[in-house]
Amino acid sequence: MANIGNKMRKKGKQVNKKRINFTPFQWLKRHFGKLILLSAAVVVAYLVYLDAQIKPRFEGNKWQVPAQIYARPLTMDVKQEITMQEVVDELSFLGYRKKSTISELGEYSQSSNSLVIYRREFNYPDTLYPAQRMQISWEGPRISRIEILDNGNVLSRTSLEPWLVSRLVSGLDEDRMLMADADIPYLLKAGLVVVEDRNFYTHHGVAPLSILRALMANISAGRTVQGGSTLTQQLVKNLFLTREQSYLRKLKEAAMALVIDARYSKNEILNAYINEVFLGQNGAVAVHGFGLGSHYFFNKPLNELAIEEIATLVGLVKGPSYFDPKRHIERTTKRRDLVLRLLLEASEITPQEYETAVSRPLVTNDSPSLASGKHPAFMDKVRAELSEVVQTKESRMSGVKVFTTLDINAQRRAENAVTQVVSAKSKTYKQPNLEAALVMSDIKTGGIRAIVGGKNTAFAGFNRALRAQRAIGSLIKPVTFLSALEDPSQFTLATLLDDKPITFDDADGKKWAPQNADKEFRGQVLLVDALIKSYNVPSVNLAAAIGFDEVVRSLNRLGANTQTRALPSVALGAVELSPLQVNQVYQTISNNGVFKPLYSLYAVTTHKDQLLWKRTNREQIRANEDATYLVNYALHKVTTHGTARRIKAEFPNINMAGKTGTTDDYRDSWFSGFDRNLVTTVWLGNDNNTPINMSGATGALPIFIALQKQQSPKTLVRRFPRSLTIAHFNQVTGEQTLPGCPDVISVPAIKSALGEPSGCLSQPKPVIQPTEGKKSWWERLFGP
Repeated sequence: MANIGNKMRKKGKQVNKKRINFTPFQWLKRHFGKLILLSAAVVVAYLVYLDAQIKPRFEGNKWQVPAQIYARPLTMDVKQEITMQEVVDELSFLGYRKKSTISELGEYSQSSNSLVIYRREFNYPDTLYPAQRMQISWEGPRISRIEILDNGNVLSRTSLEPWLVSRLVSGLDEDRMLMADADIPYLLKAGLVVVEDRNFYTHHGVAPLSILRALMANISAGRTVQGGSTLTQQLVKNLFLTREQSYLRKLKEAAMALVIDARYSKNEILNAYINEVFLGQNGAVAVHGFGLGSHYFFNKPLNELAIEEIATLVGLVKGPSYFDPKRHIERTTKRRDLVLRLLLEASEITPQEYETAVSRPLVTNDSPSLASGKHPAFMDKVRAELSEVVQTKESRMSGVKVFTTLDINAQRRAENAVTQVVSAKSKTYKQPNLEAALVMSDIKTGGIRAIVGGKNTAFAGFNRALRAQRAIGSLIKPVTFLSALEDPSQFTLATLLDDKPITFDDADGKKWAPQNADKEFRGQVLLVDALIKSYNVPSVNLAAAIGFDEVVRSLNRLGANTQTRALPSVALGAVELSPLQVNQVYQTISNNGVFKPLYSLYAVTTHKDQLLWKRTNREQIRANEDATYLVNYALHKVTTHGTARRIKAEFPNINMAGKTGTTDDYRDSWFSGFDRNLVTTVWLGNDNNTPINMSGATGALPIFIALQKQQSPKTLVRRFPRSLTIAHFNQVTGEQTLPGCPDVISVPAIKSALGEPSGCLSQPKPVIQPTEGKKSWWERLFGP
């Protein structure tokens, strides 16, 4: 038994000895092939997984890109009345550079009667405008000739590119301007490769030797002094990964770089890098990509940058904050010059180009397009319309181009006029909380040219132009008079209206007795004079004659779109409308009765200029053209002899038209006026509806005048309809009479409603009767 036990113990020791001698190395050697296959399978599976992550992002919308908001393009026609200075102002906003002779895009030269412009190429939603040199010549105030200098073609019309007004960056912490390959200068690509990744075109996404060199340098220095990442790795880090510093993240970065390099061309990778790289900070918003960086630092497109400007941007990649050219000019200049030397050594620029570039000072130029919060009242309207046609936020943040009707010159002048006049009036009338709003639109198209929502024009708060509902006062009178004149058998401009005490029952059954502003009655007045002088009582009598409900219907067909009860007080403007609604009504009146819906949005395209949406022209005839002409005739007389006669005093050689409006207790001051092309509505008041003690003539009208003084208003011209004639009426009787008779007034009238003129007999004029109990201003001032 002992022997058997000894044998068993020996056998066990042998088994244990064999197990001990079977080392991990032997196991690894036995299974090496399987492990290689398994590892390869894991790596391939991981790369496939990464590829699945990379492809949709890299080939789809890589970035959230703010919508780019463009103003209207300045269009110029032969025989158009437009000053050379107006065109030069537009060129200035567009960043064109004045030169004695032009040779590059974005330059212009000026002589006494012509401009030579090297226009940039741009793709408007319905027209591609090529880059070309053109000469625009003037004879007097009008364009006489438009010639393309490259081929000698003579045009009847041309346009400048629309100005980039703003970018809808709200909700985003980064901004970029996507650049197509054709718009990226070769020197920029060459500079990035020379400075950041010399082996870019030969490695496969990672450069092991570069990583090793960087590692040795960093170990030697005891800190990070050199990076070994390729441009592809930098792109991966910015586009897909976090800022975490770990070996695991670096391995993932390298793996993704390999996948991207295998799937995409070097040019695609470099273009993505150019659109992605961080270059600086614009307030709370990060500036990404060289396209946006070019505008942010130099206020010009990327393809117009000079050699030294390209070198400055390339130098920024190493440290956007440290080499910020707006804050650190000296160190940024040294970095720029280093980039230029590297380009010279790589034979990418000539010695002469190098010498010229390094001799130039570093000059940056802020782009007003990139300042946040610009023209918030107008942008408010744009956002509202954009959300209707491009409904998802993802689509709006895909770099769409939004083409608006904004006239940036008019907008800034309007903001300036509101700010200056409101400030002055606040002090004069002791109204610290005085507010204002303004809307300007194109008469023929309905395109809104400017919106001001308050005296603080940069504040994106309550937009009074769109949302303040205020009583409009006498601005409603042209609506009433238009309704009457559409019945020429009953009313002409020479129809006599009663100006006598009258009483109505209001909505509560109380008596309402309208008064004229001067508290006097004139017995009878001509219809045209009632509108020119803005007499209240004759206006109410006229409204009563045609029906108060008809006044409300007319207000709505002209574009007000309001729910208003047809009470007698409607005749004096007891109707609450926004300045935008008022402007719509006056657009229809000034456009000879043709209604064009007011709008700020013209078209939307993708960042690749593919049309997403375009406005279709809609118009309707909402009022009789003949009657509208008669009203406009009277509105012109308002600016020469009526409540807005200060316009004629300020602009003696320019015809305009308009109407003042004042509400009870001087709570609201209004003016709507127009020249040949533009109709402008101005409101002045307090948000709490307390009196401001200003009429339309003393409050809102000065803003209109201040605006026109900054512009070049065009004299009002209207085609005289064939259905009208100049007729003669007796001012006392209102009867049609012969020319040359005493007390005759000659006014336009509708032919079909005229009878045979009578003789020259007339009745005595009625005596003006002051209201009982009221004293004249002389008596109030000096006593009886």
